[in-house]
Amino acid sequence: MEEIDLYIETATEMMDKAIDHVKHDLAKIRAGKAMPSMLDGLMVEYYGSMTPINQVASISTPDARTIFIKPWEKSIIGEIEKSIMNSDLGFNPQNDGENIIISVPQLTEERRVQLTKQAKSVTEDGKVRVRNARKEANDELRKLLKDGEGVSEDAVKNAEIDVQELTDKFVKQLDALLEVKEKEIMTV
Repeated sequence: MEEIDLYIETATEMMDKAIDHVKHDLAKIRAGKAMPSMLDGLMVEYYGSMTPINQVASISTPDARTIFIKPWEKSIIGEIEKSIMNSDLGFNPQNDGENIIISVPQLTEERRVQLTKQAKSVTEDGKVRVRNARKEANDELRKLLKDGEGVSEDAVKNAEIDVQELTDKFVKQLDALLEVKEKEIMTV
């Protein structure tokens, strides 16, 4: 029985990781409101190595349309500006010599539709991860039964039902995350 619990626990951990990954990816999708998380994943060349922007500057949002970046060293302001311009974020940074200011433009209806599709895609990838965790757990459970590890067929069937319930729960969480993000994107 302990082995069955272990497989269910492992599946739960994998599904949790899928949810976290989707949350992280959804946070990167721009919803018209300025957020420091929009710059997550943006790398800046700093003393010869690529470094995340949040490790070389403080990032804040003084209002809903502005991202304010204050580098810890003035010498890297050009590198930060270049990274933002070369990214696929579509921002046009303004450099005042000490700080970088990004005005987040209002989203067009076409762009909102694109971002909604992107959010759906990210969520669908999460669902695939959750289903893969279910498949792995069920495969391991069946293998236990086949190997004759002293586990009853009923115990394996019950465990598979538990894994399916877990899967349903995590898929509902992903749907809820998508719904919130779609609402955020479509709100003008």
